[in-house]
Amino acid sequence: MREHDMLEKEEIFSKVLRAGRRTYFFDVRATKADDYYITITESKKFTEEDGSFHFKKHKIYLYKEDFAAFAEILGEMTSYVLNHKGEEVISERHQKDFKKEYNPEKSEEEFIPQTSSFTNIEFDDI
Repeated sequence: MREHDMLEKEEIFSKVLRAGRRTYFFDVRATKADDYYITITESKKFTEEDGSFHFKKHKIYLYKEDFAAFAEILGEMTSYVLNHKGEEVISERHQKDFKKEYNPEKSEEEFIPQTSSFTNIEFDDI
């Protein structure tokens, strides 16, 4: 069998979740023994300065013997986050229309932490 035919046979069921620059692919696949497992792939788009882009992918393989424990822990973790922080997204960066503001008129002094123990020493004093 050609490699392309193997890939078609391997993918049984798929769902896609688009989330900003990230896309999550949930796929049911088959082993050589025709047993099923799940892959979860995170694909993140990175844009270069010249306008070109590339994707970085991370994949998790989840086998049937781990489904119950995985689902239990995932449910516990998501409940914890929602119970402690609610469903509101706090970070502006996750909003589709987020644009980082840059104000070139701000002086460097605004970015230097102010401490009371700072002593101004000139080079000639050393």
